[in-house]
Amino acid sequence: MRNRTLTPRWTLLKTGIKRVFPRANMSPLVMQAQAGARRVLTATRVSSMRCKIKNNCPSSSNHYRCFSVSAARCSSSSSTKKTPSYSYIVVGAGSAGCVLANRLTEDAHESVLLVEAGPKDRFLGSVRLSWKIHMPAALIYNLCDDKYNWYYHTLPQANVDNRVMYWPRGRVWGGSSSLNAMVYIRGHAEDYNRWQREGAEGWDYEHCLPYFRKAQSHELGENRYRGGSGPLHVSRGKTNHPLHKAFIEAGRQAGYPVTDDMNGYQQEGVGWMDMTIHKGKRWSAASAYLRPALGRPNLKTEVRCLVTKILFDGNRAVGVEYTQKGQKKRAYAEKEVILSGGAINSPQLLMLSGVGNADDLKQLGIPVVQHLPGVGSNLQDHLEVYIQQQCTQPITLYKAQKPFQMVKIGLEWLTMFTGYGATAHMESGGFIRSRPGVQHPDIQFHFLPSQVIDHGRVAAKVEAYQVHVGPMRSTSIGWMKLKSTNPLDHPLLQPNYLSTDIDILEFRQCVKLSREIFAQKAFDPFRGPEALPGPQVQSDAEIDAFIRQKSDTAYHPSCTCKIGSPSDPMAVVDSNTCVLGVERLRVVDASIMPSIVSGNLNAPTIMMAEKSADIIRGRPPLVDPGVPVYQPRTLDTQR
Repeated sequence: MRNRTLTPRWTLLKTGIKRVFPRANMSPLVMQAQAGARRVLTATRVSSMRCKIKNNCPSSSNHYRCFSVSAARCSSSSSTKKTPSYSYIVVGAGSAGCVLANRLTEDAHESVLLVEAGPKDRFLGSVRLSWKIHMPAALIYNLCDDKYNWYYHTLPQANVDNRVMYWPRGRVWGGSSSLNAMVYIRGHAEDYNRWQREGAEGWDYEHCLPYFRKAQSHELGENRYRGGSGPLHVSRGKTNHPLHKAFIEAGRQAGYPVTDDMNGYQQEGVGWMDMTIHKGKRWSAASAYLRPALGRPNLKTEVRCLVTKILFDGNRAVGVEYTQKGQKKRAYAEKEVILSGGAINSPQLLMLSGVGNADDLKQLGIPVVQHLPGVGSNLQDHLEVYIQQQCTQPITLYKAQKPFQMVKIGLEWLTMFTGYGATAHMESGGFIRSRPGVQHPDIQFHFLPSQVIDHGRVAAKVEAYQVHVGPMRSTSIGWMKLKSTNPLDHPLLQPNYLSTDIDILEFRQCVKLSREIFAQKAFDPFRGPEALPGPQVQSDAEIDAFIRQKSDTAYHPSCTCKIGSPSDPMAVVDSNTCVLGVERLRVVDASIMPSIVSGNLNAPTIMMAEKSADIIRGRPPLVDPGVPVYQPRTLDTQR
């Protein structure tokens, strides 16, 4: 999830809402009633078409059952109770699931059931009544409880002082794109070229960039790198805050280039960041993709549904079982079941359904459908620390977190969608290389003109600014496993943070290089005493101890169902996103990344879903060969 940052706590905003919008005067938008998904193709037609669609997951043609609404009449063994059937079932209405729901229902002859464990992202259809999600600056609220949040925790981490790490993940329409800090970062071109080398055939940069463009509508207009007409609105920060300007200038003074688009030709350097904010409101995957599709008669959505099992006929996925309002229900897919639950929920559901490491499944008494030891393995995440500096001028967000100011900011947003409530305040940042010989940036900065404590769950103490900094390509690899056969039990999460020497070295560099930027002349008018790590922390050993004490997740778990070649024993899906060894089952979300990208994960996840939608629909892949990408003049120096 990332997009971490954590802005003021709007604890008194409810009071402001009640004053401006008394219950009697509320006029929320009414959600359009959704027609049930219609079945257009007969079972015979679907069966004959399945083998003709180029990239469908493997399916035998000699055995097919009718699972339509009228299935009871076409099979003497069927229950007399009608069971709904759809072309596709998409599990999870997060960043990837919303994209798939939209793109697959563009074909009017296909029907889609989209099931989500959490609620809708709007109460009574109103953005204002759901301000905790849609006000960009209010993002901290949903990190503090489990209303829209899976609220995961890791196992104790031996290399970070045995701490248990908190992992918030979205459980709502939009998934983590409804909880994150709205930072839009794609990663580096070489991340995708590396994927190709790792076995993700057709996922190199020239095949991925067109899907970034297809998804995006950037307020600065279209070019070879940016999209101009996609559903995902992307903007730049509007506050023009002097501390953001100081950070960019300090980076330049430290010897780093200034980049005008870190998602374009040149990632390396410091500059203004892109954000998924549109007209002062969070622009999640639900806003971009799902809501425009809700009026289609071939899309059916269900909320507050926990999918507990994939239904198999032999090794063929035929539907899902889920619980809703205490009732157990089933739905069937005539073509495919697609998992888009994210890097934790998708492998968890696979394992609960008998797809995973056979030894682990047998220990829990789960019948094995397919032995795939890579399910839940290869867990990767970004770890980061905050470098904090007290500010000598009262220009940070410290006063904005005082009760009167919070109500004032909230009321301006509620009435006009403008002001300090209309941004997540993480508007500048950068990417640099940690040391000579590194080919492309492996350290990321997110600058914030405020102090953050404990994921923002503790109020700022002083006027201060900070930079979130961490290595982008950690070599520490973890895993996740089932705790039990109960779908309600959170799985065991073991990221193995800081388990390699190179990760510790790179983190040490993160601290030193951040301090160097904060020491530049551009910060002279603002620089007070260092708050974190503190002036007492100077030696390598002291820096390492600080990292063990204070490092935390950047909210980017990924890679737990990785794409790979069939010869890779740890691969879970092939390059067409089909689960290996079974039929009619796909995974499309951040879990299928072969390795973590050098940046935030929301933009890459949306891109992957756009590309996967074309694969599923049998469309030829988009490609843009020969796209220029910045290369440092020399690798002999760090900058």
